[in-house]
Amino acid sequence: MIVDTMKVYVAVVEQRNFSRAAELLHLSQPGVSQHIRNLEQEFGVQLIHRSPKHVKLTEAGEILYKHAKEMIARYEAAREDIGLLRDEVTGSLRIGASFTIGEYILPRIVASFARQYPSVDVQVTIANTEQIAQSVRANELDIGLVEGKIEYKDLQLGTPFMEDEMVLVVSPNHSFASMPTIEPSMLHDEVWVLREQGSGTRAYSDQFMSDLKLHIKRSYVFNSSQSVKEAVMAGLGIAMLSYWVIRKEQEHGELRLVHVKGKSVKRAFHILQDNNASATMAMTMFIEQVRHFKMR
Repeated sequence: MIVDTMKVYVAVVEQRNFSRAAELLHLSQPGVSQHIRNLEQEFGVQLIHRSPKHVKLTEAGEILYKHAKEMIARYEAAREDIGLLRDEVTGSLRIGASFTIGEYILPRIVASFARQYPSVDVQVTIANTEQIAQSVRANELDIGLVEGKIEYKDLQLGTPFMEDEMVLVVSPNHSFASMPTIEPSMLHDEVWVLREQGSGTRAYSDQFMSDLKLHIKRSYVFNSSQSVKEAVMAGLGIAMLSYWVIRKEQEHGELRLVHVKGKSVKRAFHILQDNNASATMAMTMFIEQVRHFKMR
């Protein structure tokens, strides 16, 4: 089907790389290359300048990319309209989530959604909050589920769908582990384990340390909450993480919560969309699923 070939072409253009497009579409790289060659033969022009590191569109390639996006959108709209005749939600959905949501909450939401709407093709991307926001802006994702602050006027940060608590955690061997509560001043000159810049978790950690005007002895940076958690359990330092991330380890005694007198850090999880994007039925139904989902 020509739409399948157009989807391959759009993926190559947006990923700027044949290998990444093949991985995204679960195809072989030679298969992706063949789709592009078939298109170039059909139109009788070169669409893409190829190089080992990236691809660059020709003038004809730019024109085809614009129309390919329109064709795919119309095809998905037709699928949805026909599906509605059978009371069936169809189409595809590209969902992005920040690490905390993507690793600990989203899989359950997607599983529930898939049981209710099995004809929707779902693709999930997990990255930090800033990367998810950029992907929504670039129309590489239909919906983002994020924690942290977003300051782009072209993005809509919807009503919070879940509340989260940020907690301080240490290993059972840390001096704070046996203390029911500590004074804020006791956090001076500690070693911290942090997420990378652009992470929603990092933004809250930085704000917490700034509010208390803490002097940091040293810090280590990891690009996933799982890595931060493992580093804390290994005794590398203390960290601020979502309670969703550490609750199992806390229940099993592998991590200890540290309560700071007079300090409680709450945050909300939001649905992120492009202001100018038109909502498909699949998007609408997924957003409803998110808003009504309850963690157990």
